Amino acid sequence: MYRVFEALDEMVAIVEEARGIPPTRSCIVPRGDVLDLLDDMREAIPGELDDAQDVLDHRDRLIGDATATANRTVDAANAEATHTIEGARAEADRLLADAKAQADRMVAEATAHADELVAAAQTEVQRLSSDAKRDYDAVTARGRAESDRLVQAGQASYDRAVAEGNAEQQRLVAQTEVAQAARTESARVIDEAHAESDRLRSECDHYVDSKLADFEELLTNTVRSVGRGRQQLRTGTGAPDYAAEYRR
Repeated sequence: MYRVFEALDEMVAIVEEARGIPPTRSCIVPRGDVLDLLDDMREAIPGELDDAQDVLDHRDRLIGDATATANRTVDAANAEATHTIEGARAEADRLLADAKAQADRMVAEATAHADELVAAAQTEVQRLSSDAKRDYDAVTARGRAESDRLVQAGQASYDRAVAEGNAEQQRLVAQTEVAQAARTESARVIDEAHAESDRLRSECDHYVDSKLADFEELLTNTVRSVGRGRQQLRTGTGAPDYAAEYRR
């Protein structure tokens, strides 16, 4: 290839140094020299072309080998990717099945636990209701007995005061001033007896009312505790502590 370039340079030099033909742009060149240079170029070019063709053939072979290698690599990568995807899909299906089974088991356990809590709460409510009714009946009975006793005591005190007043009135009936004083004292004693009876009745009513208020507070706390336990069961925040509610 170097000889081709060298011959071209020599031909350029011959043309540049050739004598011109006025008035045209033509020139006279030595035919023999130009033909020799053309022969040199003809002889040099085929070998260079063969080398270039060998390079092109080698390039095509390299490109073919690279293409085949790339295709094999792509096929292997596709196969590996397909295998990996199938394995991942199978693993995901297995994990999903395990998670669903775990979730179903947890739901079943939570439902059973909730049923146990509800049953325990219902039993506790029934027990508390029974205890509260028994306490209410006992308090009411005691209050009624105390009220009857106080009423009887007041009535006896009233009857005794009336009897004493009547006796005192009869004893002092002969004397006007004494009789008047006796009537006044008798009226005072009677008023005091009525006041004492009213006081005893008021104390009895207050005692019964306080016991009923205590029972009402007990029932209110019981209903509030049951409602809070049901709310905790619905929201899943944990098992209610009924004992803690009653300790309040």
